[in-house]
Amino acid sequence: MSAPMLPADGSYVEMTSYGETMPEVRVVHASGTVITLSLAIADLPPENSTVTLRWAAAPRGRYALAGNVVAIDGNRVEVRFSGEPAIEQSRNFVRGGGGEPIVLLLPGEEAAQGHVHDLSEHSVRARFTDVTVRPGDELTLRIQLDDEIVEFPARATKVNSVRQQVPVRGPLIVELVAVFPDKDEHQARIIRRYIMQAQLRARARGE
Repeated sequence: MSAPMLPADGSYVEMTSYGETMPEVRVVHASGTVITLSLAIADLPPENSTVTLRWAAAPRGRYALAGNVVAIDGNRVEVRFSGEPAIEQSRNFVRGGGGEPIVLLLPGEEAAQGHVHDLSEHSVRARFTDVTVRPGDELTLRIQLDDEIVEFPARATKVNSVRQQVPVRGPLIVELVAVFPDKDEHQARIIRRYIMQAQLRARARGE
């Protein structure tokens, strides 16, 4: 692998592990076929697991490269690459959104209302209150995107639940990451278009 392809030390890459994407993972050092990353303890991928890293590639794409987690030391992860980076075009990894209404449907349960934290055509991170979901659960998600609604069968991959305690004991706040295993190209296109339009609006506002 040629050195110019590797992300620079101190830069940030996107890491996907078990369907969850972390957008800003810091590169400690990259050399040859090994890259050392720094990230929060709670976000560490399991040792010996496979992760995919992505970083910018001019002019309109990103490099994507799979690797194996070969060592974990504190909050640092060492990943060994098994191939060469591949170029992905921008439309394949567009991600954004935040605040959109989302409904979670579980068999035999009442619909739960929540809000999107971020969204891509492959997965969503969202927040709900007082809903019981476990990693691996199969569910249906319905998301309102401007004037359109998309609905996907999904699988929960990561669930964090925290009960509000201050100033008084309150509802159970549930944040989950879910992936869409059965890709629906029509609905994926709606998500892609929605996120790109939102990014254009944000740039126009100078955000």
